Order: sequence, then C-alpha cells, then structure tokens
Amino acid sequence: MDSITQIVLGAAAGDAVLGKRIGNRAMVWGAIAGTIPDLDIIGNLWMSELDSLAFHRGISHSFLFSIVGAFLFGWLVHRMYESRFHKLIGMAGWILISLATASLFLLVGKFSIIKAAIGISIGVGGSYLTFKRFNRPAFAKPEASLRDWQWLFFWSLITHPILDTFTAYGTQLFAPFSNYRAAISNISVADPAYTLLFVIPLIIAAFYHRSKPIRKKLVWTGIILSSIYMCFTLYNKYRVTQVMKDTLVAENIEYSRFFTSPSILNNILWTGVVDSKGVYYFGQYSLLDIEPKFKLSKMEKNHDLIADASQDDKVINILRWFSNDYFAVMKREDGKLQINDMRYGIFKGDGTSEKDFIFNFPVERLSDGSYNLIKAQGGPPDGADRGEMATDLWARIKGI
Repeated sequence: MDSITQIVLGAAAGDAVLGKRIGNRAMVWGAIAGTIPDLDIIGNLWMSELDSLAFHRGISHSFLFSIVGAFLFGWLVHRMYESRFHKLIGMAGWILISLATASLFLLVGKFSIIKAAIGISIGVGGSYLTFKRFNRPAFAKPEASLRDWQWLFFWSLITHPILDTFTAYGTQLFAPFSNYRAAISNISVADPAYTLLFVIPLIIAAFYHRSKPIRKKLVWTGIILSSIYMCFTLYNKYRVTQVMKDTLVAENIEYSRFFTSPSILNNILWTGVVDSKGVYYFGQYSLLDIEPKFKLSKMEKNHDLIADASQDDKVINILRWFSNDYFAVMKREDGKLQINDMRYGIFKGDGTSEKDFIFNFPVERLSDGSYNLIKAQGGPPDGADRGEMATDLWARIKGI
C-alpha cells in the first residue's frame, strides 16, 4: 500500500512489541522498519525502467528478507545502543534522515519556492530537534535486549509485504525462489479509511507515557479497527465476485477467468476485467448502484500486434508477467504500440484512447526485432484535470 500506511503499520507493530518498555522509540523504529521494504525504489537510480518494474515488491518484500532483515537490523540497532557512542551515532543518523528526507522532497517533481521552503525547514528543523533531543541529560539507551529488537524488526518488516498482498499490484512473497506475485486485490493501494483507523489511535497513544495502560489499549484499538475494516473489504470482494458472475450469466458471456479490484481511495467502486476469447470485457460496479450488475464494455485484445515477438523477448515477457497476462495492445497516434494493463481499468472514456488507461506501456520495435519499453505510465496522464477526475470518481462511487 502507500508509504504512509506502511509507516503507520510498522509503528503500530513496533509499539505492540516494545512500546511498554521503550515508549515512542518503539514507534519510531517500527516506522523505519515498515519503510525499509519500499526502499527498493532506490534501484531506479541505476536500473532501467523495465528492470525497476520487475524489481519493485520483489526480494525486499519476501518472507526471506523479513526473517534475515530482522536478525540483521535488530543486531545493528542493539549494537548501536550498546556502544558508548550511541548518542553520537543516533544523532548523526537522525540528522542524515532529516537531510535525506529534505533532499527527496526537493528533487521529486517540479521545483517551486514553497517546496524549497518546506524542504529546507524539514532538513534544518529535523537536525535541530535531533541535536536538542540527544543532548538531554535524561536521554538514555532503551532497556531492550537483542532478541527484543529482532522481534520488533521482524513484525514491522513482515507486516509490510503481507499488507501489500491484499492489493491488486501483488507482492513476490516467495522471492528469490519464485517470482509469483501474490495479490488478493480486495483493497486499494491507497485507502484513507484503513489508514485513518490506524493513525488516529496511534497518534493519541504517542502522547501517553509507556507505563499507562491506555497507551497499549489505543495501539491495539487501531490494529483491531483496521483489521475489522480489512475483513469488510474481503467481504466486499466476495460480494463483487458474485455480482460479476451473475453479470456474465445474464449477458451470456463465455470466459476463462476474470479479475476484480477496488478503485483508488475507496472500497465501494470496483473495476472488473473479463478474459474471453480474443476480447476483454471491462467495466465498473459500485456497491451503491441500484442494479447489482457490472456495466461492461468490449475491447479487442489485439495480441496479434506483438505476435512477431520472440519467446525470450525480455520486454514483452516482463510486461506479460507484470499484468498477469491481462493485457491488451493498441496502436498509438504516433504509430507505436502500447500495452495496457487491463486489471486497473481506465480513467475515463471507453478505452479507445491511448490516454484512457491507468497502467500503460508504450513500446517500439527495434531493428534487431526485439521490443524496447519507451516509458512505464502509471497514474493520471500528463495534463489530466485531477479535479475533474476526482468529481467523476465521487459521482461514480455514489452510483451515478
């Protein structure tokens, strides 16, 4: 899921393990651990866009990494606090984190005076607060053993890929032994309802001393409420699956399989794609629709457009793997081909425009017969009116 949710989940796991003994530091280290798997995006600095696509949610999101990482990171943190220089090490580490956060904030997206001011404030403010905190006379190393730290990192690490498994994007839980992407697809990669149920009790708990029983109750309240919401999304998945089956029977559509997933930021509006012979049927269904039925459109797969690709063509094979073979091919206005991941549906329109699809991959055929990925496009297309998109999404959620 989104980074904020993973940070909150990691913080909650950390506090559940060690909050009573080390207070808010358990939340902080849990949040750091919950962020570590997503640091695989650093690979974007030296990997091609195609390799990054395959690498993301790979080995760093596996069971193996969670186990090995728990031993390694737990040992490192334990050794840091056992060192007589732990204040200096901690201070330097947090200052670096503040400066790195500020740098990323400045580098991502277009430059603006406001962004520069916020980025500099994060760097300077974070460094100052770190220096002030670590120089307090009362600051002491936490009373936690090596095993305690390793348990904290284990639970904060392993809950990250498990949570990602509930999304449509999928997670390589069994890497490096298998590149199978586990994806239940019952919750969006960003669902504010799930996150808020977690973050509100956690923030309140942070203001209570670790010895107060209410602190533990608040943390577990967030864990339980968010888990109940997750069960709610699983039930919605079941309901939507039944609606899709009923729709296919009513429309007399023959199919081999179908895929359903919630649209962004909610669990009410669902997208569906049906794999039929030579074509896909795709559409949406809102739990608030008057008629319990998917509104389906038809689209040619056009797989013949890449029929000349060799069996070992890296680009085509990775894109087929990434989309779980739910892909359609179309010709772009510039004459090149575009592979569309049908699992995520479209922004608007009927799927006839190259800009309609949420996940699309323009490709070009090289002189040696192989294909080259021009750009991986995920999210709104350039120049899209986000306000209009939000209005349309809200209207469709309401069943309009």
